[in-house]
Amino acid sequence: MDRYVIPARLDEPERIGLWTLDEFACLAIPFVVGIMTEHVLVGIALGFLGWWGLRKAKAGRATSWLLHACYWYLPQGMTGLRAVPPSYLRLMAG
Repeated sequence: MDRYVIPARLDEPERIGLWTLDEFACLAIPFVVGIMTEHVLVGIALGFLGWWGLRKAKAGRATSWLLHACYWYLPQGMTGLRAVPPSYLRLMAG
């Protein structure tokens, strides 16, 4: 028998129910907008479609992978990262 036990889920992300925080946001935001616009079923459908799309985009990668992809492919102000140089600068002087 082992003297030391190493937790198997030490690096697991925070969850709300069955979903990680970003997956829950993809489910909840369209649902809330659907409630506010009196289109609940459309909000539920868009929420599950967004959740499914996010799960396919992440596909077993870390959650930060999506932020890194946004840094490289979206305009500079979209990610909110201020301490990094713009992604279009490929060569740094130095």
